[in-house]
Amino acid sequence: MNNKNLFNFAFFIFIAFFFLFFTSAVQAAEAVDSDGDGVNDYDEINIYHTDPNKADTDGDGYNDKKELINGFSPWEKTNKKLEETDFDKDGLTDRMELNFHVDPTVADTDGDGHSDGAEVKAGYDPASSTLVKLKKRIEINLAKQELSYFLGKVRLEKFLASSGTSAHPTPKGTFFVGNKSLKAWSSYGLWMPYWLGLKGQNFGLHELPYWPNGYREGEKDLGHPASHGCVRVGRNGEAKALYEFAEIGTPVVIY
Repeated sequence: MNNKNLFNFAFFIFIAFFFLFFTSAVQAAEAVDSDGDGVNDYDEINIYHTDPNKADTDGDGYNDKKELINGFSPWEKTNKKLEETDFDKDGLTDRMELNFHVDPTVADTDGDGHSDGAEVKAGYDPASSTLVKLKKRIEINLAKQELSYFLGKVRLEKFLASSGTSAHPTPKGTFFVGNKSLKAWSSYGLWMPYWLGLKGQNFGLHELPYWPNGYREGEKDLGHPASHGCVRVGRNGEAKALYEFAEIGTPVVIY
């Protein structure tokens, strides 16, 4: 074996040894649970931001693992679910903080001068100190009559919808938001609030429509097909939130 081959062989052995040593060290670190609460130190420090030396971080009588498993805050004494709490008051619920992999105890995780909640609202990654725009999309599950919308890999909301009937089915496929209007007029003689028209299509997404006399159409039909092809959503803030979320060009996947 010449010197070059000997060097390459020795380098390969070094890399293999280093990889095995590093992997073993990481695995060993991840196995440590200093406070015995069932959550290892690595996850306490890097994911949940709880105290690795204190089994019950918030001192409410329940250990951190039990609270996390049951969907409660391990950072403060409260009987509210993570979906309802905002420990750092940054406008992003604690559940969403964990979903976006940011610190629920720090309002501005990446230290860029913008709170985590503000970044998510503007469509940016709250875990990156550089401006990283996350992709938006809307998904509609016709079988379940559910509409969800996502920022990056995180689902922001999911709620009941009402698609077209068998006589007027809502088409399946991938479409794109082509136009928006706070109140659009339907050829069927109804107003369609928070209209999101799909590019190249004659149907769209909107709040439950209403007749000129004020009567709301389809109030009891959410969760069931009832429209002439459009996808209707509720009027308790769901349609408004969807309208504010969607931009021209946002993909809409219907399946």
